[in-house]
Amino acid sequence: MRTRVLRFPCAGPDDLTPLRDALADGRLHPERVVAVLGKTEGNGCVNDFTRAFATTVLKRFFAERLALPEDTVAERIAFVMSGGTEGGLSPHWLVFEVDDAASPVPEQPGLAAGIAFTETFAPEQIGRLDQVRATAEAVRRAMASAGIERAGDVHYVQIKCPLLTAARCEQARQRGATVATTDTYESMGYSRGASALGVALALGEVDEHALSDAAICHDFALWSGRASTSAGIELMRNEILVLGNAPGWDPALRIGHDVMADALDGEALDRALAPLGGGELRALLAKAEPSRSGEIRGRRHTMWDDSDINATRHARALVGGVLGGRTGDLALFVSGGAEHQGPDGGGPLAVIVEKPQ
Repeated sequence: MRTRVLRFPCAGPDDLTPLRDALADGRLHPERVVAVLGKTEGNGCVNDFTRAFATTVLKRFFAERLALPEDTVAERIAFVMSGGTEGGLSPHWLVFEVDDAASPVPEQPGLAAGIAFTETFAPEQIGRLDQVRATAEAVRRAMASAGIERAGDVHYVQIKCPLLTAARCEQARQRGATVATTDTYESMGYSRGASALGVALALGEVDEHALSDAAICHDFALWSGRASTSAGIELMRNEILVLGNAPGWDPALRIGHDVMADALDGEALDRALAPLGGGELRALLAKAEPSRSGEIRGRRHTMWDDSDINATRHARALVGGVLGGRTGDLALFVSGGAEHQGPDGGGPLAVIVEKPQ
């Protein structure tokens, strides 16, 4: 088995020219694609339709190349769009291909990738234990599809999850159901948090008995060091990509992870890279969240107090700058909103490298 990671710049959420060029010169193989991650230049909030726009054009692109209906494409490829490229972050696509052509089994483990989807959620399930448990079950299925047997071999779990809108809240009310919150922006955090706790449950990072509806987005002592969740308006289920190192996969690509203790902890990248022994950067994925204490290393920050620019947008810009300064690259998948993803003010980080042949 072989995973390939292709990173393409984009001039906008509908710019597929780099993918078309890669298809023409044989670098892109649509039949092998299992996931597309995108950093789009919207605001990353409830009304960020760059995510839905990008997902729509990508589904159409692959449907045309595979001669399949778009609904069928949506069941074989996970589309994870993360809005917000504040600061110097550069919009881009990350395409994951899996080639299962027969080849000699390598001695060392390599980058393994697997996807899975939950069932569609009802609005009242978002941000609650139903979402946690469904996510955990789907993470386990994604691990199985990738041939990852041990939770310790998982290094990053990327999830796209839904959010609540006024209309979705009203649908629940008319059925006599209540939702986790009627604040639509706040619902993004609840969905991200429940999804992250689902990862933590699947990977054994939390005890199931510690979980409850009341704990979600309140008990931040519960967190995953390998979850990255991003909420969007464009779906009502969780779409999951599990990445790890596993036997039987080409070791040319490998993934490592660590956890940023705070927004300035660029050394987390060094810690993630150390076990990999070097190689060319193929992708860097990280979470960003302003510390709830209002301080970073003893200095006051004002990210939570800015009524003009949302706090998660500040955090993306800050973490993107810190990691960009260390890599010399700004096409980084930095996602804001890290509820139950790493410690307060920090977040999980993963790096994929390719060893020279």
